[in-house]
Amino acid sequence: MLRAFSTRRPSWTGRGDSIQPAKRLGSNAMNRHPFKQVDVFTSVPFRGNPVAVVFDAQSLSTDEMQTIARWTNLSETTFVVPTTLVGADYRVRIFTPLSELPFAGHPTLGTAHALLEAGVIRLLEGSVVQECGVGLVRISQTGPGRRLALEVPRATLSPFAAAQWQRLASSAGVTLKGTPQIVELGPRWLTCEVASTENLMAARPDFAALAALSVEFEITGVNLFARGAAQTEVRSFAPACGVDEDPVCGSGNGAVAAFLRAQGEDGHYVARQGRCVGRDGYAYLEFLNGGPILLGGDTVTCLEGQLLSPA
Repeated sequence: MLRAFSTRRPSWTGRGDSIQPAKRLGSNAMNRHPFKQVDVFTSVPFRGNPVAVVFDAQSLSTDEMQTIARWTNLSETTFVVPTTLVGADYRVRIFTPLSELPFAGHPTLGTAHALLEAGVIRLLEGSVVQECGVGLVRISQTGPGRRLALEVPRATLSPFAAAQWQRLASSAGVTLKGTPQIVELGPRWLTCEVASTENLMAARPDFAALAALSVEFEITGVNLFARGAAQTEVRSFAPACGVDEDPVCGSGNGAVAAFLRAQGEDGHYVARQGRCVGRDGYAYLEFLNGGPILLGGDTVTCLEGQLLSPA
């Protein structure tokens, strides 16, 4: 059992779920880990961005976590481990198929959903606190059903070299609008507005070129957005991390909000993402009166069971 959870609930099993702690299986010395796969930024299964959540993962090494993340082949897989910071309800490590991330949005919402649903943690005054590579992140229940919202880590912005703008545009297959910025909020997203929603949706990026750009400038990937009359459209590309196009990217949407705030904007909006890869997710962004950027989305469990790993 994770030390972090003992003050909230004395057992993995919650609200009728059959999840049990990791344990060894017979003479083959296998470990069994409770497991959920959660679709994020949707209330309709199979339309958002899935995250694999592995409970009770402290027996796994970093290499084993990376191997499992490569095997699930999702944009991110998370591993719940004991906390190290005071005030955290749980700690999570976040992996893409190729590397570990200090923070990511949809894994944060999906992991909180999985642990709440299993009864491992409970809301305290409407929220829980996650520990991850950027420190503590607060997640709250904000809307109807299973909608959760997180406080986006404070972002820093730096301009992208003007001499590279045309390279960015041609690699992504878009017409840029405005000044590209590198937005760092754990992941480092090269973020820019493009000419129109039509231009963004029609883009066919050169993923090898985007990967080379990402490695050269030490960024997570390229994050593009366009604003229409009804909503903002977003596409996020991270081929250097093993994710050509993220179906619905939480940290990418947080980077767009930080980008807009830096332009002097204030308010709330809905972002849509994923239609170019057969999904249709919605992210809810709010940044008012100098307060934190809030990133919200619906969540739904699509798969649960156990993950077996060698002891």
